[in-house]
Amino acid sequence: MTARWRPGETAVLRFVRPDGSAGRHHPLRVLRDDGATVLGWQPAGTPIVDTRLAGGRRMRDVPLEQRFRLPRVSVVDQWRGTGTLRLVPGTAWSSVWWCFGEDGAFREWYVNLEVPAGRTARGPDRIDGVLDLVVDPDRTWRWKDEDEAEEAVRAGRLTPAWLDRLRAEGHRIIGLVEAGVFPFDGTWTDFRPDPAWPAPTLPPDLLAELGLGS
Repeated sequence: MTARWRPGETAVLRFVRPDGSAGRHHPLRVLRDDGATVLGWQPAGTPIVDTRLAGGRRMRDVPLEQRFRLPRVSVVDQWRGTGTLRLVPGTAWSSVWWCFGEDGAFREWYVNLEVPAGRTARGPDRIDGVLDLVVDPDRTWRWKDEDEAEEAVRAGRLTPAWLDRLRAEGHRIIGLVEAGVFPFDGTWTDFRPDPAWPAPTLPPDLLAELGLGS
């Protein structure tokens, strides 16, 4: 039976690698879930599992040609900068994030290009496609991390066929942006989380599995 989450529950969005190993884990407060697409909220400050390079360095601390070749370790961190409302479809090669500032104002859409990888009992699984799109409130758009995506292919982190499919998905999304249709028609740009909602948390058993428990 397909996992499904009720409003108010926590679903953990997990980014896995092509070899099946786990990378980042982002807990979301579920607003709705139809068994295929989940809509969830992750406020700034939410505890997450992130990855670091050996010695604690971040990926952008090393030259581009090393970023996808050096070993990584899991660490507990927090989501910084903006609160994000995330629409994660089960089969699409992208998820759309509405980004909100500390004042609650809508800042931009962030389109995370991804390879869908099913669901577990905890949440949806995705493979990060590295390549992304950023869309401003006036629907001006731009590609992000094109150089990193190409390096990820050279390092074997992504396949050339995957990158082609991710680019095609990006062009599909650009068509929606330029047409001003959902999800780029203003829907949820006035979203405000219920102030009574507790921030989503990382399940203790997940932290134990990753060797990150107290």
